[in-house]
Amino acid sequence: MEFRKGVTYFIIIISTLIISASLLSLFYNLPYWYSKLLDFPRLQYFIIGIICLIIFIFLNKKWNWPSILLGLGLVASILIQSIRIFPYWVGQKSVPDARQSISQENTVSILLANVLISNRETNKFLEVVRNANPDIILAMEVNQWWLDELKILKQDYPYVMEQPNEVAYGMALYSKLPLKDSQIKYLKHKNVPSFHSRVELKSSKEFMLYAVHPVAPMPSSEYPDNVGEAEIELIRVGEMVSQNHLPSMVAGDFNDVSWSNTSRLFGNDGQLNNVRLGRGLFNTFDANSSFLRWPLDHYYVTKEFKLVNLKRLDKIGSDHFPIIAKFSVID
Repeated sequence: MEFRKGVTYFIIIISTLIISASLLSLFYNLPYWYSKLLDFPRLQYFIIGIICLIIFIFLNKKWNWPSILLGLGLVASILIQSIRIFPYWVGQKSVPDARQSISQENTVSILLANVLISNRETNKFLEVVRNANPDIILAMEVNQWWLDELKILKQDYPYVMEQPNEVAYGMALYSKLPLKDSQIKYLKHKNVPSFHSRVELKSSKEFMLYAVHPVAPMPSSEYPDNVGEAEIELIRVGEMVSQNHLPSMVAGDFNDVSWSNTSRLFGNDGQLNNVRLGRGLFNTFDANSSFLRWPLDHYYVTKEFKLVNLKRLDKIGSDHFPIIAKFSVID
């Protein structure tokens, strides 16, 4: 009897936390950094909410108003999370599948990898690159040590953009395809670069590539952050895309989930489509946890892109999984 009572109280406490977090996650303009993080674990809220609801129904013997309100709160929480995450599994694909008869000259494969600045397992990363054989590699969180280790890539990837730094926001871009009018821009923070370049496909068609790694929403004494400020880097990139006549792709570690308000605004402003919608979550962070995972590394593309394939790759010693996507670019 005491055990049953203890479990019931425990479920009530967890359920109250899940309901509160779910409701607070609906507010996007709260001036607290931790309110932004409530948007991340929606799948976890969903799973825990269902478990709590089932156990509470089984344990509860008296359906008075408090227990009814708790049950309804859990149902509301589950519905809130379903609205956000179900489109990734059962929704319409915002980036259509490419036809099997596509011309390989109009395709491009891009591998994204936040390698983790403190990671020293470069061999794992290079092995993943060799096996995947992408046309373009975007490596993030690189410092000079990492660039020295990755010099070997230049044998197969002659077109290079590099900007190392020691505050975990360095980037390096390696490409088999020509890069034109390449620029490194700092849209908000002086130590947080973004890469902007025209990529020429084998067919001579071109598209704009915007490689980004905006700062994380949590405070840090060591790295740049956005505490107390709006995240404007993605919004600015979205505005650039909207003013550009070329097919465009924005790719990188967004330090944000794609169902967040910022990501949705950015996609709408640039008329960009999220490649995950209708295909799955493809969680890339945290590679060191089996439960606390969410999608942070993204591809957003304009309507000219169709998807050939999308795959999360093996661990490389980082807290992110690398991910690769292959696209066909049409007129």
